[in-house]
Amino acid sequence: MEIILLLIILIYSAILHEIAHGTVAERLGDPTARLMNRLTLDPRPHIDPIMSIALPLILLLSGSPVIFGAAKPVPVDPFNLKDGRKDMALVSLAGPATNVLIALGAAGVIKLLGLFPISFEVYSLVFPILELVVRLNLLLAIFNLIPIPPLDGSKIFALILPEKEAAQYLSIGFIGIFILFFLLLFPIAGFSLGSLIFSLLQFSEHLLGL
Repeated sequence: MEIILLLIILIYSAILHEIAHGTVAERLGDPTARLMNRLTLDPRPHIDPIMSIALPLILLLSGSPVIFGAAKPVPVDPFNLKDGRKDMALVSLAGPATNVLIALGAAGVIKLLGLFPISFEVYSLVFPILELVVRLNLLLAIFNLIPIPPLDGSKIFALILPEKEAAQYLSIGFIGIFILFFLLLFPIAGFSLGSLIFSLLQFSEHLLGL
């Protein structure tokens, strides 16, 4: 039951992440996501069997310190955007920013629950769910801000590079996911990407008072 709940929260958090990308892209001139029916809460157009279901389960069963997943990336046509790389960075930032806002909202509800006289049974049922919403959304935000293509952080980081170097850097996106898996599962010289993400998660939760 806990695994099912985790997957449901993770999938819808990832869907809202992608909807945010598409919504900001449309406001900046690119309607591609809407035209391809990707601005919907219906999970069917968004679910990727590997990234949305298999990956979280593999990480969960392998004992990884972080559990995350992703929906299918929304299509964005950079040629429709008004200001090229700058707008692409804003589109990329929208996803993690949405996850941070969801985490803040859930953390706020947790704080409010502590101010009202509710039964222990209700609190013990609702609190773990809200805590999971906070944790998974913070994880999605932190993970997606890693500056390794094709993650959102790479497109934001590319904004500070010269155009030629930025194109070369972003071109490794097709192998970037394998680099990420390797760094998550196999620590190098004492460095573990999973441990770093987990430390950032703990720090973020501390800031939210959880």
